[in-house]
Amino acid sequence: MNIKTSILFFMTLATGSGVYAQTPLRPDAPAHIPTHAPSGDVLPEQETTPAEEVTAEPYAWKILPPLGLREPSTIDTLYVNYAQRFVPSLVTDAYGTTGNFGAPGRTLLYFEREPMSDFFFTDALRYWKPSLAGMKFYNTRIPMTLLSYNNAGGKENAQDRLHGIFSGNVDAHGQVGAMIDYLYSKGCYDYQATKHLNWGFSGSYIGDRYEFQGFFNHWNMLNMENGGITDDLYITDPAQLQGGQASIQPKAIPTNLTGAFNRVSGAQLYLNNTYNVGFWKEEEVDDTTTVRTYVPVTRFVWTLDYQKGRHTFRDTQASDTEFWKNTYLYPDESNDRTNYWSLSNTLGVQLIEEFNKFAKFGLSAFVTHQIRNYKQTTDTIDRVVPLPDGLSPYPVGKVPGSHSENLLWVGGQLTKQRGSILTYDATARFGLIGPAVGDLEIDGRVNTRFPLFGDSVSITGYGRFRNVAAPYLMNHYVSNHFIWDNDFGKTRSLRLGGILNIPHTRTYINAGVENVQNLIYFGPDCLPVQAGGSVQVVSASLHQDFKFGPLVWQNRVTLQTSSDETVIPLPKLAVYSNLSLNFKVAGVLHVQLGVDCDYYTKYKSIDYQPATMTFYNQRTIDVGGYPLMNAFANMKLSKVRFYVMMSHVNQGMMGDNYFSLPHYPINPRRFQMGLSVDFPN
Repeated sequence: MNIKTSILFFMTLATGSGVYAQTPLRPDAPAHIPTHAPSGDVLPEQETTPAEEVTAEPYAWKILPPLGLREPSTIDTLYVNYAQRFVPSLVTDAYGTTGNFGAPGRTLLYFEREPMSDFFFTDALRYWKPSLAGMKFYNTRIPMTLLSYNNAGGKENAQDRLHGIFSGNVDAHGQVGAMIDYLYSKGCYDYQATKHLNWGFSGSYIGDRYEFQGFFNHWNMLNMENGGITDDLYITDPAQLQGGQASIQPKAIPTNLTGAFNRVSGAQLYLNNTYNVGFWKEEEVDDTTTVRTYVPVTRFVWTLDYQKGRHTFRDTQASDTEFWKNTYLYPDESNDRTNYWSLSNTLGVQLIEEFNKFAKFGLSAFVTHQIRNYKQTTDTIDRVVPLPDGLSPYPVGKVPGSHSENLLWVGGQLTKQRGSILTYDATARFGLIGPAVGDLEIDGRVNTRFPLFGDSVSITGYGRFRNVAAPYLMNHYVSNHFIWDNDFGKTRSLRLGGILNIPHTRTYINAGVENVQNLIYFGPDCLPVQAGGSVQVVSASLHQDFKFGPLVWQNRVTLQTSSDETVIPLPKLAVYSNLSLNFKVAGVLHVQLGVDCDYYTKYKSIDYQPATMTFYNQRTIDVGGYPLMNAFANMKLSKVRFYVMMSHVNQGMMGDNYFSLPHYPINPRRFQMGLSVDFPN
């Protein structure tokens, strides 16, 4: 797609003056208290839209398992910090990545990490894969289409992404939606191209008695794997390798792998159905008009969640064999395949708060049954044949090619989401059948608000306890280069923390501590290992923004420490700072002009293993201590927001040790641009 043609096309179609404001879900919907910090894409004082420009007030929400509670969300139309979304290293304030846009990566901020999934290959692509946590539903009254396109680099290292969202109402209660996300990036270094195609459909119906929320998402993500560059001196001191020549083109730097790639594909079907039992309530508007509304008292819930995934790792280049320590199945190439699917059904009953004589709070009970199925590469190793010394070179135990599990949980939920002073929610579930026997998961939050400085200050406390079995693939896995057969025990963790949010001073503080026992992680040999003791992680994050007329200074600082760096290595300090001028031109063009900086301290970095798409601990190489700076201009004109950026603008000015992971440098300096259009329908 030609960038100039795309921009002209989008801006020609983007007529009209209205925008979709970021509005909360309707007041009667239950709210959910976040435990994470804001995304940083929003200024302390957000842009607002005059009421006369909005035909009808739209809103958005997310759904929360296991019973489909609705969490207020936003409609993405803000131009502030829009360009930062398309820099691979800015996924979080401290992010370890193989370098390319859409490539595998992992946040280095411990409290932002999610637990290991049952199909762990998707964890490295968590930020690029559609998921239940990121799924949004909209009620916009009139059809809405958000279409964006961004581009970076030239012919040899182009980065393109086309993303579209559609939502349209059938009537006041029903809505349908669609999503498409196409990402293609050749990468700045050799053999690291990415190509993703994700798409999906969604729908909702919020009626008096029956409610439905559901979606189907499909993903297909292809990532070339180069194993990192062969020598870090090509970045830090190329003259030493090139006889005095002080520079080298990034594409000319040799890499460890030249014929390897990972493909992760899959789908999710999620259907949440609710039937409300209650009574009709009549209210007199005036002497001649009476309005009848249905008041639900009890809800009956059924949720179906079907997921499937497929991982393929291929390496067809015979010369790549020097990169691997072990080769078990095929000497000249790899063709590993792992398939997974799961089917969950949840049945629940909910007593709605304030409308039930048995409970003034929301009280729910549910039961969840799940079937999981795994298929792996066939284990063809003949373990009978010993080496001359009598020892076998292969892991002990034959890994089965297929495996199924049946699991059952029972649980309950306690909520109070109505009220201006105190709200809370707690969810617990206990495993009864299958590998989940004895599993216990508890999540709880409590929030209070009080007036201060003429605004509302909120304090949130949260806690989480987990005692869960190891995922099946952590115990049993077979591939060409890695085979393991483990008997890991349950992992126990306890997290406690609190959040202070003072909108008046633009202050947000999140502090917490977690103790984890028997943590499963990948050791220096790239194999899973279970820690024998406990590890404590303490984290404190401060978001503090300042505004002086048109000058806005946004800051996010995170301090974290691990009691055992060999198990959980972390950078102790991560800082993101953004200084910008925000103003209007001719009263219609919104402009954010500025520079930002992302920095985290040196630490014994995690490293990446391409064959399993996992991040493992190593203790020899330090990464970090390098500031990544970007100069940008984010703009918005009517329904079009667009940006221009020079990413990594400080390359060569503050040292050359710009690595995100060992042997994986971040992208060099380059020009980026893109736009997003809110189409009127």
